[in-house]
Amino acid sequence: MLQRSRTLPSRIHHGAVEERHDIRHYLQVEVQPKVTESEAINPQSSYSKCFDDDGRLKRTGTFWTSASHIITAVIGSGVLSLAWAIAQLGWVAGPSVLLLFALVNLYTSNLLAMCYRSGDPVTGQRNYTYMDAIKANLGGRKVMLCGLVQYFNLFGVAIGYTIASSVSMMAIKRSNCYHKSGGKDPCHMSSNGYMITFGIIEVIFSQIPDFNQVWWLSIVAAIMSFTYSSVGLGLGIGKVVGNGGFKGSLLGISIGTVTHAGTVTPTQKMWRSMQALGAIAFAYSYSLVLIEIQDTIRSPPAEHKTMKKATVFSIALTTVFYLLCGCFGYAAFGDLAPGNLLTGFGFYNPYWLLDIANVAIVVHLVGAFQVYCQPLFAFVEKWSAQRWPKSDFVTAEYDIPIPFYGVYQLNLFRLVWRTIFVMITTLISMLLPFFNDVVGILGAFGFWPLTVYFPVEMYIAQQKIGKWSSRWVGLKMLSISCLLVTIAAAVGSVAGVVLDLKTYKPFKTSY
Repeated sequence: MLQRSRTLPSRIHHGAVEERHDIRHYLQVEVQPKVTESEAINPQSSYSKCFDDDGRLKRTGTFWTSASHIITAVIGSGVLSLAWAIAQLGWVAGPSVLLLFALVNLYTSNLLAMCYRSGDPVTGQRNYTYMDAIKANLGGRKVMLCGLVQYFNLFGVAIGYTIASSVSMMAIKRSNCYHKSGGKDPCHMSSNGYMITFGIIEVIFSQIPDFNQVWWLSIVAAIMSFTYSSVGLGLGIGKVVGNGGFKGSLLGISIGTVTHAGTVTPTQKMWRSMQALGAIAFAYSYSLVLIEIQDTIRSPPAEHKTMKKATVFSIALTTVFYLLCGCFGYAAFGDLAPGNLLTGFGFYNPYWLLDIANVAIVVHLVGAFQVYCQPLFAFVEKWSAQRWPKSDFVTAEYDIPIPFYGVYQLNLFRLVWRTIFVMITTLISMLLPFFNDVVGILGAFGFWPLTVYFPVEMYIAQQKIGKWSSRWVGLKMLSISCLLVTIAAAVGSVAGVVLDLKTYKPFKTSY
């Protein structure tokens, strides 16, 4: 094992290796040379074919890799709770709210994509992270506020995905147990062991150095997401046909319905409807990693053009899947639609198909965990390297040859910090295994500030839109409306947690 010079790890793009330069040069990412229009048209005059205009190794991301990143981030565990969300809102409000969230996300994502470069969208200074974009366009305390909201939300998503993966692992075990016993064994089990298993897997995958190297994992995860969504849709259609028609009502779950949490009262009906808004918001939450995804795209054409096409394609595709899965799930189960769509089919044939779908969910969540956590990992490691630039523990690397892979560059700080991060998220998941409530809170907490407020404010500042102009008023009305939705979703989700805590015992949750 050979120690290398005190540098940050090399980037690897499809086999091409970029040696990173002196750490001070790496950390000063905000200071970049201005690129003129002529240089953008004729890049040979200013930099090598191997490097982009900011001196970094040429980006290789395409429309398809960007779309796979977005689909992996969007079609996460959120899709599994959509049938439950539509059950709370009914046939009228449910699909309408889903479409409304899709349109809002599409619009604000396009605004955010324009903020990847400051000034000119083709030759302006690059912003590598969401926080860099805030710093360049808004500055001040909003940078700190954005960082707190974004990274807390990323941390929360890691917890939500750990819970979701354990539910799917248990669904496989319970399904097989139920069929072996002929339906005599209720097959209750604890979720703790499955959460620990998922944590161990993520400790390994978390050693992938940076976002650019998880492109292959995103593609696998995107394929898995369509696999389990298709299975859920197919089984929903099958159950509707078996029932002889659609279940559900125009206004959602009825007051007096008996659920596993008790009888639904008028107050609970209101809380559950609000919580459903958070669940739908969470199902579309990917803005917090949009800039990081855009930073992997090659140019020309301009990055924002490729990103907009990938966003339209991905959100349109996921919305169709969401409507089909959510609506057919509600049609199949009615008021008793489960919080996790696929576990609702757990004790029905063909159980082997459910096992395949739940394996696909787990594989997808392994990849989605990395897509969301890599920006957080990068932020902490960059800050630590800046804080302790002479520490071998933080900045030194060691070349470790791995059979069939090549040379892996081990950084001790990365190994220790990422392992501790996964351990903490796993521990909290074991303490708070309320899937729907956690999903609702995360959706509510991240939707308005990251998906609506900051993109709108940056776009207003970047385009110099005048106060009280019709466009300014329209953007502000959109932001305020989404804030009210966020507050309602947060209140409903917190109420759900309070209700669940009445019958909760730490580390003893079973299903």
